[in-house]
Amino acid sequence: MTPFPVHAPSEKHAAEAEAGVFVDLKSLIKLEFRAKGFTFLPHQPVRSLLAGKHGSRLRGRGLNFDELRHYLPGDDVRTMDWRATARLREPQVRVYTEERDRPCLLLIDQRLSMFFGSGRAMKSVAAANAAALAAWRVFHSQDRIGAIVFNDDTCVEIAPRRSRRTVLQILNAIVRQNGAFNVESPVPVNPGMLHEVLKRAGRLAPHDTLVVLISDGFGAGSESVHQANQISAHNDLLCVFVFDPLETAFPAIGPVLCSDGNQQLEVDMSIPAWQRGYAAQFTERLSKLQTLTRRKRMPLMTLSTAEEIGPQLRKQLGGHPGPAHIKHVDQ
Repeated sequence: MTPFPVHAPSEKHAAEAEAGVFVDLKSLIKLEFRAKGFTFLPHQPVRSLLAGKHGSRLRGRGLNFDELRHYLPGDDVRTMDWRATARLREPQVRVYTEERDRPCLLLIDQRLSMFFGSGRAMKSVAAANAAALAAWRVFHSQDRIGAIVFNDDTCVEIAPRRSRRTVLQILNAIVRQNGAFNVESPVPVNPGMLHEVLKRAGRLAPHDTLVVLISDGFGAGSESVHQANQISAHNDLLCVFVFDPLETAFPAIGPVLCSDGNQQLEVDMSIPAWQRGYAAQFTERLSKLQTLTRRKRMPLMTLSTAEEIGPQLRKQLGGHPGPAHIKHVDQ
């Protein structure tokens, strides 16, 4: 029996979940058995996104000093304590124990800007699946896992803990916010929520935490950069950029009715100026994230809604060549 209330989906909602429009708790729980082939630990495969001299290596758990003892044949001379050796006139070595705890905090974007998809799944669904896989992976690594799940007006904070119950809390929060998507919602689009979430993350992750932002980067600006810098000063920040191929360029199909949730506008997407403007918006958003991550040597991962999320994570974190290439749709 699950310890959290779960609303039984209607037949229509179940069909939409299958179509990649919404997620349900059962599907996110099943991802536990697919959370393999990648790791967030500091020792990465050679071709992992998190390895290499041009990538930002994740901090290790660190070492705690345990005791001084006499040198024994076979001990690493690098552990010699020369001051203690000189004082006691006998070879002394320092013994360390590895810190076992390294918490992870997931920042999961479920704003209206994520309710978009042209093929396999919505960006919100891709983010939900990525978060579930990450949560299960961290849990099975015996580290603490927490999250901030947010939409345009609500942030749900779940403090990092090492328990299956915490993972289920995170998944339930995702399902509730994901299931509340409605293009006719009275809640306005809120690009500033990204700044607020990063600020909250700074309070929940004061030191030596892996913070994973899973978002489309909508609303990223100077304040977001400032908050990200604050976090990365004492933690590791991994940015996971979720995109849909249709965002990179729009096919020239003629008049299209567009809406921001409040107003509607008919646009002729066969006009080259509109084509360039549409593509420029995506390029600018990605460029801001790339500038931030490159400057601070933070790893930036890209996840496409057109492909299954698990293989993309394994490809970029498990040591196979390179991050996902952002392909433009056919004009």
